[in-house]
Amino acid sequence: MKTNLLTLLSLSLLLSISSCTIDINDGDGGTVTTPGTTAGILPEGGKLSGEITSNLTIKKGNYTLEGIVKVADGATLTIEAGATFTVSTNVSSSLVILQGGKILALGSASEPIVFTTTAKTAGGWGGITLYGRAPIKAVNGNATAVSEDGNAITYGGTDANFSSGIMKFVRVEYAGKKIGDGTSETNTFTFYAVGDGTILENLVAYKGTDDGFEWFGGTVSAKNLVSYGNFDDSFDWQDAWSGQNNSNWFAFQTVTGNFGMEIEASANVDNTAPKISNITLIRDTNTNPEVAGSTEISAIQFKRQGTGIFSNVYISGYKNLGGKNAYAVLIQDDATNTSQVNANPSKIVVSPLNYVNSDNPLVWGYAATNGGKTFTNTSTVTKVSLPTGAWATVDGVNLLSAL
Repeated sequence: MKTNLLTLLSLSLLLSISSCTIDINDGDGGTVTTPGTTAGILPEGGKLSGEITSNLTIKKGNYTLEGIVKVADGATLTIEAGATFTVSTNVSSSLVILQGGKILALGSASEPIVFTTTAKTAGGWGGITLYGRAPIKAVNGNATAVSEDGNAITYGGTDANFSSGIMKFVRVEYAGKKIGDGTSETNTFTFYAVGDGTILENLVAYKGTDDGFEWFGGTVSAKNLVSYGNFDDSFDWQDAWSGQNNSNWFAFQTVTGNFGMEIEASANVDNTAPKISNITLIRDTNTNPEVAGSTEISAIQFKRQGTGIFSNVYISGYKNLGGKNAYAVLIQDDATNTSQVNANPSKIVVSPLNYVNSDNPLVWGYAATNGGKTFTNTSTVTKVSLPTGAWATVDGVNLLSAL
């Protein structure tokens, strides 16, 4: 009799589990309900849309993403290795982790998490944006600012150690979207006031129409980044971003591209210089800036009190174009030269540096008027070394082949 009772209880529990439903807010005040699935798990082939207000797990498989998907304060979006999202380009789409929300995207080198589009056209969607609660220094030293990604969210906080989650082995393709008149845009990866409790490792930004990676203040660091074929800058920051433990950044600019790195601190003299070890910036032959005749062709540009302490930097392919000079390092204004380059100790350091297959060797360029700086070209610098695998392969092309 005991055996039969246990059997009946087990059968009842099994039936209960198999009839669970998962509710995902559809963004219009209602929900999308999918019967026959385990609660909190998006079914294979499902659509991610609307606002996620409770924990949700996405397993290995193929999915779609449509519209502005927001992970709300208190909710965690978990994405397992091998999940692939095809993003709708018929509507404005992006993935946004709000302040207090978390993403746990845990791919692997052989089974990355991929966001792509059917059309495979640059700028098809808005990319991934994280909001944290770490400190920033915006214009005039303001501790908060309003985002320029179309969401108009106030960002900036006081928790330097704040965590927005983990992203490992994630590749985002064909993102970076112009908004309205083009004065605002999203990037492939955008980090607003993200704290250093967040883990960012082995991320690929592939062929977006704005920056590959951009930081707006915050303290987070990132390792093993690949910025490939992005139209604006490969790496960009402002609002006094201050990550201290960055390493292994690789940019390959091809067809269309502006600066390899564009660096500013929103004109705040008092800022903490971020630190990056091992940087490789390569500009492919016949790469042109977004705007014909633009001067945005140098490898690293510092402006508006931007700072950085960079070591083991390899730069190749930055050639003069249309009468404009390309430099390994370009100091854009007198104020940055005076307050940052000439600070004691200097808060702009790029050394050791190997500048090859490029014009204007051995000199930092100065677009302003108050002097120049020479450097020693160190041949012992080596290119970045990154793990191989599917995480850095698109349509059979190994993105690391230039290394």
